Amino acid sequence: MVAEQGGPEDQKPQSDEARSAFVPPAGVEQPAAPQEDDHPTSEFALPAGLHTDPSGAPDGPGNGSNGEHLSSAFVPPSGYNAQHQPPAFTPAHGIPMVRLTKEAPWQDRMRTMLRMPVFERPAPESVQKTDDSGPAVPRVLDLTLRIGELLLAGGEGAEDVEAAMFAVSRSYGLDRCEPTVTFTLLSISHQPSLVDDPVTASRTVRRRGTDYTRLAAVFRLIDDITTAEHVEVSLEEAYRRLAEIRRNRHPYPGWVLTSAAGLLAGSASVLVGGGVLVFVVAAAGAMLGDRLAWLCAGRGLPEFYQFTAAAMPPAAMGIALTLTHSTDVRPSAVITGGLFALLPGRALVAGVQDGLTGYYITAGARLLEVMYFFIGIVAGVLLMLYLGVQLGAQLNPEARFVPNDRPVLQILASMALTLAFAILLQQERSTVLAVTLNGGVAWVIYGAMARTGGISPVAATAVAAGLVGLFGQLFSRYRYTSSLPYITAAIGPLLPGSATYFGLLGVAQNEVDAGLTSLFTAVATALAIAIGVNLGSEISRLFMRVPGAVEGPSRRAAKRTRGF
Repeated sequence: MVAEQGGPEDQKPQSDEARSAFVPPAGVEQPAAPQEDDHPTSEFALPAGLHTDPSGAPDGPGNGSNGEHLSSAFVPPSGYNAQHQPPAFTPAHGIPMVRLTKEAPWQDRMRTMLRMPVFERPAPESVQKTDDSGPAVPRVLDLTLRIGELLLAGGEGAEDVEAAMFAVSRSYGLDRCEPTVTFTLLSISHQPSLVDDPVTASRTVRRRGTDYTRLAAVFRLIDDITTAEHVEVSLEEAYRRLAEIRRNRHPYPGWVLTSAAGLLAGSASVLVGGGVLVFVVAAAGAMLGDRLAWLCAGRGLPEFYQFTAAAMPPAAMGIALTLTHSTDVRPSAVITGGLFALLPGRALVAGVQDGLTGYYITAGARLLEVMYFFIGIVAGVLLMLYLGVQLGAQLNPEARFVPNDRPVLQILASMALTLAFAILLQQERSTVLAVTLNGGVAWVIYGAMARTGGISPVAATAVAAGLVGLFGQLFSRYRYTSSLPYITAAIGPLLPGSATYFGLLGVAQNEVDAGLTSLFTAVATALAIAIGVNLGSEISRLFMRVPGAVEGPSRRAAKRTRGF
Protein backbone atom coordinates (compact mmCIF):
# COMPACT_ATOMS: atom_id res chain seq x y z
CA MET A 1 0.00 0.00 0.00
CA VAL A 2 2.71 2.34 0.95
CA ALA A 3 4.80 1.37 -2.03
CA GLU A 4 1.89 1.98 -4.46
CA GLN A 5 1.24 5.46 -3.12
CA GLY A 6 4.82 6.57 -3.76
CA GLY A 7 7.48 8.12 -1.56
CA PRO A 8 7.26 11.11 0.67
CA GLU A 9 8.58 13.36 -2.10
CA ASP A 10 5.56 12.60 -4.31
CA GLN A 11 3.07 13.42 -1.56
CA LYS A 12 4.65 16.81 -0.67
CA PRO A 13 3.37 19.69 -2.90
CA GLN A 14 5.94 21.81 -4.72
CA SER A 15 4.29 25.10 -3.59
CA ASP A 16 1.06 26.56 -2.39
CA GLU A 17 -0.06 27.18 -6.01
CA ALA A 18 -0.41 23.36 -6.47
CA ARG A 19 -3.65 23.47 -4.47
CA SER A 20 -5.16 26.21 -6.75
CA ALA A 21 -7.81 25.43 -9.30
CA PHE A 22 -6.05 27.71 -11.78
CA VAL A 23 -2.95 25.47 -12.01
CA PRO A 24 -2.72 24.16 -15.59
CA PRO A 25 -2.78 20.39 -15.91
CA ALA A 26 0.41 18.39 -16.38
CA GLY A 27 1.76 18.41 -19.91
CA VAL A 28 0.54 21.92 -20.78
CA GLU A 29 3.39 24.34 -21.43
CA GLN A 30 3.22 27.25 -19.08
CA PRO A 31 4.02 30.79 -20.30
CA ALA A 32 7.25 32.33 -19.12
CA ALA A 33 6.97 34.41 -15.99
CA PRO A 34 7.23 38.18 -16.64
CA GLN A 35 10.45 39.78 -15.62
CA GLU A 36 10.29 41.98 -12.58
CA ASP A 37 11.24 45.62 -13.24
CA ASP A 38 10.81 48.99 -11.61
CA HIS A 39 7.71 49.91 -13.64
CA PRO A 40 4.60 47.96 -12.68
CA THR A 41 2.04 47.25 -15.33
CA SER A 42 -1.35 48.93 -15.47
CA GLU A 43 -4.72 47.87 -16.71
CA PHE A 44 -4.67 51.01 -18.89
CA ALA A 45 -1.51 49.95 -20.74
CA LEU A 46 -1.94 49.13 -24.41
CA PRO A 47 -1.45 45.51 -25.49
CA ALA A 48 1.88 44.46 -26.89
CA GLY A 49 2.23 45.20 -30.58
CA LEU A 50 -0.23 48.13 -30.58
CA HIS A 51 1.43 51.54 -30.93
CA THR A 52 0.01 55.07 -31.13
CA ASP A 53 3.24 56.53 -32.43
CA PRO A 54 2.84 57.18 -36.20
CA SER A 55 6.39 55.96 -36.78
CA GLY A 56 5.45 52.55 -35.37
CA ALA A 57 8.40 52.50 -32.92
CA PRO A 58 7.96 49.98 -30.15
CA ASP A 59 8.91 52.54 -27.51
CA GLY A 60 6.29 55.10 -28.52
CA PRO A 61 3.99 56.72 -26.02
CA GLY A 62 1.27 54.72 -24.41
CA ASN A 63 2.71 51.18 -24.85
CA GLY A 64 3.83 50.78 -21.25
CA SER A 65 7.57 50.99 -22.00
CA ASN A 66 10.05 53.52 -20.82
CA GLY A 67 9.95 55.88 -23.86
CA GLU A 68 11.10 59.46 -24.04
CA HIS A 69 7.60 60.88 -24.78
CA LEU A 70 4.96 60.40 -22.15
CA SER A 71 1.45 59.55 -23.23
CA SER A 72 -1.28 62.18 -23.06
CA ALA A 73 -5.00 62.25 -23.55
CA PHE A 74 -4.53 65.17 -25.96
CA VAL A 75 -2.18 63.32 -28.33
CA PRO A 76 -4.07 62.87 -31.65
CA PRO A 77 -4.28 59.32 -33.01
CA SER A 78 -2.30 58.20 -36.00
CA GLY A 79 -3.67 59.34 -39.34
CA TYR A 80 -5.25 62.47 -37.84
CA ASN A 81 -4.89 65.61 -39.93
CA ALA A 82 -5.94 69.03 -38.65
CA GLN A 83 -6.76 70.23 -42.15
CA HIS A 84 -9.13 67.30 -42.81
CA GLN A 85 -10.55 66.53 -39.40
CA PRO A 86 -13.79 64.51 -39.27
CA PRO A 87 -16.86 66.44 -38.14
CA ALA A 88 -18.24 65.57 -34.72
CA PHE A 89 -21.80 65.95 -35.94
CA THR A 90 -23.25 66.32 -39.41
CA PRO A 91 -26.59 68.17 -39.49
CA ALA A 92 -29.38 67.03 -41.75
CA HIS A 93 -28.93 69.94 -44.17
CA GLY A 94 -25.19 69.39 -44.42
CA ILE A 95 -22.27 71.60 -43.50
CA PRO A 96 -22.01 74.76 -45.64
CA MET A 97 -18.67 75.51 -47.24
CA VAL A 98 -17.08 78.77 -46.17
CA ARG A 99 -15.21 80.56 -48.90
CA LEU A 100 -13.20 83.72 -48.47
CA THR A 101 -12.62 85.65 -51.66
CA LYS A 102 -9.59 87.86 -52.09
CA GLU A 103 -11.56 90.38 -54.12
CA ALA A 104 -13.39 91.59 -51.02
CA PRO A 105 -11.63 94.12 -48.78
CA TRP A 106 -9.88 92.75 -45.74
CA GLN A 107 -12.30 94.63 -43.45
CA ASP A 108 -15.23 92.55 -44.69
CA ARG A 109 -13.26 89.29 -44.74
CA MET A 110 -12.08 89.68 -41.16
CA ARG A 111 -15.46 90.91 -39.94
CA THR A 112 -16.95 87.75 -41.38
CA MET A 113 -14.35 85.67 -39.55
CA LEU A 114 -14.99 87.42 -36.25
CA ARG A 115 -18.74 86.81 -36.49
CA MET A 116 -18.25 83.09 -37.15
CA PRO A 117 -18.06 80.48 -34.42
CA VAL A 118 -14.51 79.29 -33.82
CA PHE A 119 -15.14 75.77 -35.12
CA GLU A 120 -16.52 77.12 -38.42
CA ARG A 121 -13.63 79.38 -39.31
CA PRO A 122 -11.80 78.26 -42.45
CA ALA A 123 -8.12 77.48 -42.72
CA PRO A 124 -5.66 80.38 -42.44
CA GLU A 125 -5.14 82.51 -45.48
CA SER A 126 -1.79 82.95 -47.18
CA VAL A 127 0.61 84.36 -44.62
CA GLN A 128 3.77 86.37 -44.68
CA LYS A 129 7.01 84.42 -44.94
CA THR A 130 8.73 83.52 -41.69
CA ASP A 131 11.77 81.47 -40.81
CA ASP A 132 11.72 77.72 -40.34
CA SER A 133 11.08 77.99 -36.62
CA GLY A 134 7.71 79.65 -37.23
CA PRO A 135 6.44 83.13 -36.44
CA ALA A 136 7.78 85.02 -33.45
CA VAL A 137 4.62 84.99 -31.36
CA PRO A 138 5.51 87.83 -28.93
CA ARG A 139 6.60 90.15 -31.73
CA VAL A 140 3.52 89.43 -33.83
CA LEU A 141 1.25 90.12 -30.87
CA ASP A 142 3.12 93.34 -30.07
CA LEU A 143 2.86 94.54 -33.67
CA THR A 144 -0.84 93.70 -33.71
CA LEU A 145 -1.45 95.67 -30.52
CA ARG A 146 0.47 98.70 -31.78
CA ILE A 147 -1.57 98.78 -34.98
CA GLY A 148 -4.81 98.44 -33.01
CA GLU A 149 -3.71 101.25 -30.70
CA LEU A 150 -3.29 103.69 -33.59
CA LEU A 151 -6.69 102.75 -35.03
CA LEU A 152 -8.53 103.05 -31.72
CA ALA A 153 -6.82 106.33 -30.85
CA GLY A 154 -7.80 107.69 -34.26
CA GLY A 155 -11.50 107.11 -33.61
CA GLU A 156 -12.07 103.84 -35.46
CA GLY A 157 -14.94 101.63 -34.31
CA ALA A 158 -14.27 98.71 -31.99
CA GLU A 159 -15.38 96.09 -34.51
CA ASP A 160 -13.10 97.49 -37.22
CA VAL A 161 -10.17 97.57 -34.77
CA GLU A 162 -10.73 93.91 -33.87
CA ALA A 163 -10.99 93.01 -37.55
CA ALA A 164 -7.67 94.75 -38.26
CA MET A 165 -5.94 93.00 -35.35
CA PHE A 166 -7.33 89.66 -36.44
CA ALA A 167 -6.16 90.23 -40.01
CA VAL A 168 -2.59 91.08 -38.96
CA SER A 169 -2.24 88.10 -36.62
CA ARG A 170 -3.60 85.63 -39.19
CA SER A 171 -1.36 87.01 -41.91
CA TYR A 172 1.69 86.16 -39.83
CA GLY A 173 0.50 82.61 -39.11
CA LEU A 174 -1.27 83.03 -35.75
CA ASP A 175 -4.75 81.83 -36.63
CA ARG A 176 -5.80 80.94 -33.07
CA CYS A 177 -5.92 84.54 -31.88
CA GLU A 178 -8.76 86.33 -30.14
CA PRO A 179 -8.50 90.16 -29.96
CA THR A 180 -10.49 92.19 -27.46
CA VAL A 181 -11.06 95.94 -27.69
CA THR A 182 -12.48 98.27 -25.08
CA PHE A 183 -12.38 102.04 -24.82
CA THR A 184 -8.85 102.31 -23.39
CA LEU A 185 -7.54 98.73 -23.35
CA LEU A 186 -6.59 96.33 -26.12
CA SER A 187 -5.65 92.72 -25.53
CA ILE A 188 -4.98 89.70 -27.71
CA SER A 189 -4.59 86.05 -26.75
CA HIS A 190 -2.94 83.30 -28.81
CA GLN A 191 -3.23 79.61 -27.95
CA PRO A 192 -0.98 77.37 -30.09
CA SER A 193 -2.87 74.16 -29.26
CA LEU A 194 -5.10 72.57 -26.67
CA VAL A 195 -2.18 71.44 -24.53
CA ASP A 196 0.00 74.58 -24.77
CA ASP A 197 -0.37 77.57 -22.52
CA PRO A 198 -1.94 80.65 -24.13
CA VAL A 199 0.10 83.80 -24.68
CA THR A 200 -1.70 87.04 -23.84
CA ALA A 201 -0.57 90.62 -24.37
CA SER A 202 -2.31 93.94 -23.76
CA ARG A 203 -1.80 97.62 -24.42
CA THR A 204 -3.42 100.78 -23.04
CA VAL A 205 -4.55 103.73 -25.16
CA ARG A 206 -3.77 106.86 -23.17
CA ARG A 207 -3.87 109.61 -25.79
CA ARG A 208 -6.35 110.19 -28.58
CA GLY A 209 -6.11 112.43 -31.58
CA THR A 210 -7.81 113.31 -34.84
CA ASP A 211 -5.31 112.60 -37.60
CA TYR A 212 -7.01 110.81 -40.47
CA THR A 213 -3.82 110.94 -42.56
CA ARG A 214 -2.17 108.67 -40.02
CA LEU A 215 -5.29 106.50 -39.95
CA ALA A 216 -5.19 106.06 -43.73
CA ALA A 217 -1.48 105.14 -43.59
CA VAL A 218 -2.21 102.42 -41.01
CA PHE A 219 -4.94 101.01 -43.26
CA ARG A 220 -2.51 100.87 -46.18
CA LEU A 221 -0.03 98.99 -44.01
CA ILE A 222 -2.70 96.47 -42.99
CA ASP A 223 -3.75 96.02 -46.61
CA ASP A 224 -0.14 95.29 -47.62
CA ILE A 225 0.27 92.82 -44.76
CA THR A 226 -2.92 90.93 -45.55
CA THR A 227 -2.27 90.80 -49.32
CA ALA A 228 0.75 88.53 -49.45
CA GLU A 229 0.40 87.80 -53.16
CA HIS A 230 1.36 91.32 -54.14
CA VAL A 231 3.54 92.67 -51.31
CA GLU A 232 5.71 90.82 -48.83
CA VAL A 233 5.98 92.64 -45.51
CA SER A 234 8.25 91.07 -42.92
CA LEU A 235 8.00 91.85 -39.23
CA GLU A 236 10.99 94.17 -39.42
CA GLU A 237 9.51 96.01 -42.41
CA ALA A 238 6.15 96.33 -40.65
CA TYR A 239 7.81 97.77 -37.53
CA ARG A 240 9.78 100.23 -39.66
CA ARG A 241 6.70 101.46 -41.51
CA LEU A 242 4.75 101.71 -38.26
CA ALA A 243 7.50 103.86 -36.75
CA GLU A 244 7.40 106.14 -39.80
CA ILE A 245 3.65 106.50 -39.43
CA ARG A 246 4.06 107.53 -35.80
CA ARG A 247 6.78 110.07 -36.64
CA ASN A 248 4.94 111.68 -39.53
CA ARG A 249 3.96 115.29 -38.95
CA HIS A 250 0.46 116.54 -39.47
CA PRO A 251 -0.30 117.57 -43.06
CA TYR A 252 -1.59 121.01 -42.05
CA PRO A 253 0.19 123.56 -39.81
CA GLY A 254 -1.40 125.19 -36.80
CA TRP A 255 -2.40 128.44 -38.52
CA VAL A 256 -4.28 126.46 -41.20
CA LEU A 257 -6.20 124.59 -38.51
CA THR A 258 -7.13 127.84 -36.78
CA SER A 259 -8.29 129.34 -40.08
CA ALA A 260 -10.31 126.19 -40.79
CA ALA A 261 -12.06 126.57 -37.43
CA GLY A 262 -13.03 130.11 -38.38
CA LEU A 263 -14.25 129.02 -41.81
CA LEU A 264 -16.32 126.27 -40.23
CA ALA A 265 -18.03 128.61 -37.78
CA GLY A 266 -18.62 131.29 -40.42
CA SER A 267 -20.11 128.79 -42.89
CA ALA A 268 -22.38 127.40 -40.17
CA SER A 269 -23.62 130.90 -39.37
CA VAL A 270 -24.50 131.39 -43.05
CA LEU A 271 -26.43 128.11 -43.00
CA VAL A 272 -28.69 129.44 -40.25
CA GLY A 273 -29.31 132.83 -41.87
CA GLY A 274 -26.29 134.98 -41.13
CA GLY A 275 -24.81 137.60 -43.44
CA VAL A 276 -21.33 138.90 -44.14
CA LEU A 277 -20.93 140.62 -40.78
CA VAL A 278 -22.14 137.54 -38.94
CA PHE A 279 -19.72 135.40 -40.95
CA VAL A 280 -16.75 137.57 -39.97
CA VAL A 281 -17.69 137.79 -36.29
CA ALA A 282 -18.39 134.05 -36.04
CA ALA A 283 -15.07 133.24 -37.69
CA ALA A 284 -13.21 135.58 -35.35
CA GLY A 285 -14.88 134.07 -32.28
CA ALA A 286 -14.15 130.51 -33.37
CA MET A 287 -10.49 131.28 -34.08
CA LEU A 288 -10.12 132.95 -30.70
CA GLY A 289 -11.73 129.97 -29.01
CA ASP A 290 -9.45 127.58 -30.89
CA ARG A 291 -6.33 129.45 -29.73
CA LEU A 292 -7.67 129.51 -26.17
CA ALA A 293 -8.24 125.76 -26.28
CA TRP A 294 -4.68 125.22 -27.58
CA LEU A 295 -3.40 127.28 -24.64
CA CYS A 296 -5.36 125.14 -22.18
CA ALA A 297 -4.06 121.96 -23.80
CA GLY A 298 -0.49 123.21 -23.56
CA ARG A 299 -1.00 123.80 -19.83
CA GLY A 300 -2.19 120.22 -19.36
CA LEU A 301 -5.86 120.95 -18.64
CA PRO A 302 -8.34 118.12 -19.40
CA GLU A 303 -10.47 118.25 -22.53
CA PHE A 304 -13.54 119.20 -20.51
CA TYR A 305 -12.03 122.59 -19.68
CA GLN A 306 -10.69 122.95 -23.21
CA PHE A 307 -14.23 122.67 -24.60
CA THR A 308 -15.49 125.10 -21.97
CA ALA A 309 -12.83 127.65 -22.87
CA ALA A 310 -13.40 127.22 -26.61
CA ALA A 311 -17.16 127.80 -26.27
CA MET A 312 -16.86 131.11 -24.42
CA PRO A 313 -15.41 133.44 -27.15
CA PRO A 314 -18.11 132.74 -29.81
CA ALA A 315 -20.84 133.27 -27.22
CA ALA A 316 -19.19 136.47 -26.05
CA MET A 317 -18.92 137.71 -29.66
CA GLY A 318 -22.62 137.05 -30.24
CA ILE A 319 -23.62 138.91 -27.09
CA ALA A 320 -21.35 141.82 -28.00
CA LEU A 321 -22.94 141.99 -31.44
CA THR A 322 -26.37 142.01 -29.80
CA LEU A 323 -25.43 144.93 -27.55
CA THR A 324 -24.02 147.04 -30.39
CA HIS A 325 -26.37 146.32 -33.30
CA SER A 326 -30.06 145.78 -33.96
CA THR A 327 -31.62 142.37 -33.76
CA ASP A 328 -32.00 142.02 -37.54
CA VAL A 329 -28.28 141.26 -37.77
CA ARG A 330 -29.02 137.83 -36.26
CA PRO A 331 -26.25 137.70 -33.65
CA SER A 332 -27.59 134.35 -32.49
CA ALA A 333 -26.14 132.87 -35.65
CA VAL A 334 -22.68 133.72 -34.30
CA ILE A 335 -23.19 131.51 -31.26
CA THR A 336 -24.70 128.77 -33.40
CA GLY A 337 -21.69 128.82 -35.71
CA GLY A 338 -19.36 128.47 -32.75
CA LEU A 339 -21.34 125.46 -31.54
CA PHE A 340 -21.00 123.78 -34.93
CA ALA A 341 -17.23 123.95 -34.55
CA LEU A 342 -17.34 122.29 -31.12
CA LEU A 343 -20.03 119.60 -31.20
CA PRO A 344 -18.30 116.17 -30.95
CA GLY A 345 -19.91 114.52 -33.95
CA ARG A 346 -17.01 112.11 -34.51
CA ALA A 347 -17.17 110.62 -31.01
CA LEU A 348 -20.97 110.46 -31.15
CA VAL A 349 -21.02 108.47 -34.40
CA ALA A 350 -18.34 106.08 -33.13
CA GLY A 351 -20.18 105.53 -29.84
CA VAL A 352 -23.53 104.75 -31.45
CA GLN A 353 -21.85 102.51 -34.02
CA ASP A 354 -20.16 100.48 -31.27
CA GLY A 355 -23.48 100.09 -29.50
CA LEU A 356 -25.25 98.92 -32.66
CA THR A 357 -22.54 96.34 -33.37
CA GLY A 358 -22.64 94.87 -29.84
CA TYR A 359 -19.64 96.53 -28.15
CA TYR A 360 -21.65 97.99 -25.30
CA ILE A 361 -18.80 98.74 -22.91
CA THR A 362 -16.91 100.76 -25.51
CA ALA A 363 -20.14 102.41 -26.67
CA GLY A 364 -21.02 103.42 -23.11
CA ALA A 365 -17.57 104.90 -22.57
CA ARG A 366 -17.66 106.85 -25.83
CA LEU A 367 -21.13 108.23 -25.16
CA LEU A 368 -20.06 109.21 -21.64
CA GLU A 369 -17.14 111.09 -23.19
CA VAL A 370 -19.56 112.85 -25.54
CA MET A 371 -21.72 113.81 -22.56
CA TYR A 372 -18.76 115.34 -20.73
CA PHE A 373 -17.77 117.32 -23.83
CA PHE A 374 -21.33 118.53 -24.27
CA ILE A 375 -21.54 119.58 -20.62
CA GLY A 376 -18.32 121.53 -21.05
CA ILE A 377 -19.77 123.33 -24.07
CA VAL A 378 -22.98 124.03 -22.16
CA ALA A 379 -21.06 125.44 -19.22
CA GLY A 380 -19.08 127.85 -21.39
CA VAL A 381 -22.09 129.07 -23.39
CA LEU A 382 -24.39 129.37 -20.37
CA LEU A 383 -21.81 131.42 -18.50
CA MET A 384 -21.71 133.95 -21.34
CA LEU A 385 -25.50 133.91 -21.79
CA TYR A 386 -26.10 134.64 -18.10
CA LEU A 387 -23.62 137.49 -18.36
CA GLY A 388 -25.38 138.83 -21.46
CA VAL A 389 -28.79 138.67 -19.78
CA GLN A 390 -27.43 140.66 -16.84
CA LEU A 391 -26.04 143.27 -19.26
CA GLY A 392 -29.42 143.63 -20.99
CA ALA A 393 -28.72 141.80 -24.22
CA GLN A 394 -31.89 141.19 -26.26
CA LEU A 395 -31.59 137.49 -27.04
CA ASN A 396 -34.84 136.30 -28.60
CA PRO A 397 -35.42 132.53 -28.31
CA GLU A 398 -38.40 132.80 -30.68
CA ALA A 399 -36.25 133.87 -33.65
CA ARG A 400 -36.19 130.52 -35.36
CA PHE A 401 -34.18 131.24 -38.48
CA VAL A 402 -35.30 129.01 -41.34
CA PRO A 403 -34.25 130.80 -44.52
CA ASN A 404 -35.72 129.40 -47.72
CA ASP A 405 -34.59 131.95 -50.28
CA ARG A 406 -30.86 131.17 -50.48
CA PRO A 407 -30.48 127.52 -51.53
CA VAL A 408 -27.38 128.04 -53.69
CA LEU A 409 -25.61 130.04 -50.98
CA GLN A 410 -26.49 127.44 -48.40
CA ILE A 411 -25.18 124.59 -50.55
CA LEU A 412 -21.89 126.46 -51.01
CA ALA A 413 -21.78 127.17 -47.28
CA SER A 414 -22.36 123.50 -46.45
CA MET A 415 -19.54 122.47 -48.76
CA ALA A 416 -17.22 125.09 -47.22
CA LEU A 417 -18.16 123.81 -43.76
CA THR A 418 -17.35 120.24 -44.80
CA LEU A 419 -14.03 121.35 -46.29
CA ALA A 420 -13.05 123.11 -43.07
CA PHE A 421 -14.11 120.09 -41.01
CA ALA A 422 -11.94 117.82 -43.19
CA ILE A 423 -8.92 120.05 -42.61
CA LEU A 424 -9.51 120.03 -38.85
CA LEU A 425 -9.57 116.23 -38.97
CA GLN A 426 -6.15 116.22 -40.70
CA GLN A 427 -7.41 114.35 -43.74
CA GLU A 428 -5.31 113.54 -46.77
CA ARG A 429 -5.58 116.07 -49.57
CA SER A 430 -6.74 113.37 -51.96
CA THR A 431 -9.88 112.74 -49.87
CA VAL A 432 -10.91 116.35 -49.27
CA LEU A 433 -12.75 116.79 -52.59
CA ALA A 434 -14.77 113.59 -52.20
CA VAL A 435 -15.89 114.35 -48.66
CA THR A 436 -16.73 117.95 -49.63
CA LEU A 437 -19.05 116.72 -52.36
CA ASN A 438 -20.54 114.19 -49.93
CA GLY A 439 -21.34 116.97 -47.46
CA GLY A 440 -22.97 119.06 -50.19
CA VAL A 441 -25.16 116.13 -51.23
CA ALA A 442 -26.17 115.58 -47.61
CA TRP A 443 -27.31 119.20 -47.26
CA VAL A 444 -29.24 119.06 -50.54
CA ILE A 445 -31.13 115.99 -49.35
CA TYR A 446 -31.83 117.56 -45.96
CA GLY A 447 -33.00 120.87 -47.46
CA ALA A 448 -35.24 119.16 -50.02
CA MET A 449 -36.94 117.03 -47.36
CA ALA A 450 -37.10 119.35 -44.34
CA ARG A 451 -37.51 122.81 -45.86
CA THR A 452 -39.13 122.14 -49.23
CA GLY A 453 -41.03 118.94 -48.48
CA GLY A 454 -42.05 119.85 -44.94
CA ILE A 455 -40.84 116.57 -43.47
CA SER A 456 -39.66 116.36 -39.87
CA PRO A 457 -36.10 117.70 -39.51
CA VAL A 458 -35.09 114.65 -37.48
CA ALA A 459 -36.31 112.24 -40.19
CA ALA A 460 -34.68 114.34 -42.91
CA THR A 461 -31.42 114.32 -40.95
CA ALA A 462 -31.54 110.54 -40.62
CA VAL A 463 -32.06 110.06 -44.37
CA ALA A 464 -29.28 112.48 -45.26
CA ALA A 465 -26.92 110.83 -42.78
CA GLY A 466 -27.80 107.43 -44.24
CA LEU A 467 -26.74 108.60 -47.68
CA VAL A 468 -23.52 109.97 -46.16
CA GLY A 469 -22.77 106.55 -44.68
CA LEU A 470 -23.64 104.78 -47.93
CA PHE A 471 -21.41 106.97 -50.09
CA GLY A 472 -18.67 106.92 -47.48
CA GLN A 473 -18.52 103.14 -47.46
CA LEU A 474 -18.45 103.01 -51.25
CA PHE A 475 -15.64 105.57 -51.37
CA SER A 476 -13.63 103.71 -48.73
CA ARG A 477 -14.02 100.32 -50.44
CA TYR A 478 -12.91 101.84 -53.72
CA ARG A 479 -9.79 103.24 -52.06
CA TYR A 480 -9.31 100.24 -49.66
CA THR A 481 -9.11 102.51 -46.62
CA SER A 482 -11.15 103.59 -43.63
CA SER A 483 -14.61 105.07 -44.11
CA LEU A 484 -14.18 107.75 -41.42
CA PRO A 485 -12.43 110.30 -43.68
CA TYR A 486 -15.40 110.15 -46.07
CA ILE A 487 -18.12 110.26 -43.41
CA THR A 488 -17.15 112.32 -40.35
CA ALA A 489 -16.64 115.66 -42.09
CA ALA A 490 -19.69 115.17 -44.33
CA ILE A 491 -22.07 115.10 -41.35
CA GLY A 492 -20.87 118.55 -40.23
CA PRO A 493 -23.74 120.51 -41.88
CA LEU A 494 -26.26 118.20 -40.20
CA LEU A 495 -25.11 118.77 -36.62
CA PRO A 496 -27.80 120.23 -34.30
CA GLY A 497 -26.12 123.57 -33.60
CA SER A 498 -29.23 125.76 -33.70
CA ALA A 499 -31.32 123.42 -31.54
CA THR A 500 -28.53 123.29 -28.98
CA TYR A 501 -28.25 127.08 -28.86
CA PHE A 502 -31.97 127.71 -28.44
CA GLY A 503 -32.11 125.07 -25.73
CA LEU A 504 -29.31 126.74 -23.79
CA LEU A 505 -30.86 130.16 -24.34
CA GLY A 506 -34.19 128.98 -22.95
CA VAL A 507 -32.48 127.63 -19.84
CA ALA A 508 -30.54 130.88 -19.39
CA GLN A 509 -33.77 132.95 -19.57
CA ASN A 510 -35.61 130.69 -17.08
CA GLU A 511 -37.77 129.15 -19.82
CA VAL A 512 -36.86 125.65 -18.80
CA ASP A 513 -39.65 123.84 -20.65
CA ALA A 514 -38.84 125.40 -24.02
CA GLY A 515 -35.12 124.96 -23.40
CA LEU A 516 -35.43 121.28 -22.56
CA THR A 517 -37.62 120.72 -25.62
CA SER A 518 -34.93 122.19 -27.87
CA LEU A 519 -32.23 120.18 -26.13
CA PHE A 520 -34.22 116.98 -26.61
CA THR A 521 -34.56 117.88 -30.29
CA ALA A 522 -30.79 118.30 -30.46
CA VAL A 523 -30.24 114.91 -28.85
CA ALA A 524 -32.73 113.25 -31.21
CA THR A 525 -31.02 114.85 -34.20
CA ALA A 526 -27.61 113.67 -33.03
CA LEU A 527 -28.87 110.11 -32.59
CA ALA A 528 -30.52 110.27 -36.01
CA ILE A 529 -27.18 111.25 -37.53
CA ALA A 530 -25.32 108.40 -35.85
CA ILE A 531 -27.95 105.74 -36.60
CA GLY A 532 -28.35 106.96 -40.17
CA VAL A 533 -24.60 106.78 -40.81
CA ASN A 534 -24.42 103.25 -39.42
CA LEU A 535 -27.51 102.12 -41.33
CA GLY A 536 -26.13 103.52 -44.58
CA SER A 537 -22.88 101.66 -43.99
CA GLU A 538 -24.71 98.39 -43.37
CA ILE A 539 -26.90 98.85 -46.44
CA SER A 540 -23.84 99.42 -48.61
CA ARG A 541 -22.49 96.00 -47.61
CA LEU A 542 -25.66 94.34 -48.88
CA PHE A 543 -24.74 95.32 -52.43
CA MET A 544 -21.05 94.43 -52.22
CA ARG A 545 -19.48 91.03 -52.64
CA VAL A 546 -18.82 89.95 -49.08
CA PRO A 547 -17.37 86.53 -48.22
CA GLY A 548 -19.32 84.02 -46.20
CA ALA A 549 -21.32 80.86 -46.43
CA VAL A 550 -22.82 79.75 -49.72
CA GLU A 551 -26.23 79.66 -48.13
CA GLY A 552 -27.42 81.91 -45.38
CA PRO A 553 -26.30 85.35 -44.24
CA SER A 554 -22.80 86.40 -45.21
CA ARG A 555 -22.15 88.58 -42.16
CA ARG A 556 -23.48 86.74 -39.18
CA ALA A 557 -24.54 88.57 -36.07
CA ALA A 558 -26.15 87.67 -32.78
CA LYS A 559 -29.80 86.63 -33.08
CA ARG A 560 -32.30 88.34 -30.80
CA THR A 561 -35.98 87.39 -30.63
CA ARG A 562 -38.55 88.87 -28.26
CA GLY A 563 -35.94 90.15 -25.85
CA PHE A 564 -34.32 86.78 -25.11
